[in-house]
Amino acid sequence: MAFDYKKEYKEFYMPKNKPGIVEVPPMNYIAVRGKGNPNEEDSEYKASIGLLYAIAFTIKMSKKGNHQIQGYFDYVVPPLEGFWWQKDVKEIDYTRKEDFHFISIIRLPDFVTREDFDWAAAEAAKKKKTDFSKVEFFPYEEGLCVQCMHIGPYDDEPATIEMMHEFMTAEGYELDITDTRFHHEIYLSDARRVAPERLKTVIRHPIKKQV
Repeated sequence: MAFDYKKEYKEFYMPKNKPGIVEVPPMNYIAVRGKGNPNEEDSEYKASIGLLYAIAFTIKMSKKGNHQIQGYFDYVVPPLEGFWWQKDVKEIDYTRKEDFHFISIIRLPDFVTREDFDWAAAEAAKKKKTDFSKVEFFPYEEGLCVQCMHIGPYDDEPATIEMMHEFMTAEGYELDITDTRFHHEIYLSDARRVAPERLKTVIRHPIKKQV
């Protein structure tokens, strides 16, 4: 049976719909950076998703080709995630989607090296006849965070975030969003196929101990 990161690491992908504290270790990702309203038809965000999945599945299906990755095991491609921010503000303003900056990411299995990633990007570019130069190998350590499962439309996230922040304050923490620590979303539902009120999204914010 294929290794499923969501099931094996429930503390990162399947939190309860009440806030909790989590320490997120270093992980490697496929990443694409961009900006603008993600809902627009020709948005950089929608283009980024296609680039990510093309490389993710090139790596997953490498077992059938000539490039054999050392340590490879069969796995389910982890869910799409995103780091989001807006310049000059710490918290997200959902009424200003045109000001969004993002890093779209998909987690890589630990056995994937930077050389394997480079091979996959070149292979995807050759097969898809598409420019993959915006895609990067992205090591990242998220560290200490507060997180919660949000159920419902993305625009309703502020209520869940408020609950998270009340919880972190009560536990002796404060928000630590910076130029390198971001509002983080993990998408467990396909918004094209799931009704908005049933969407499941993990929301995660970086925190630090109050001084």
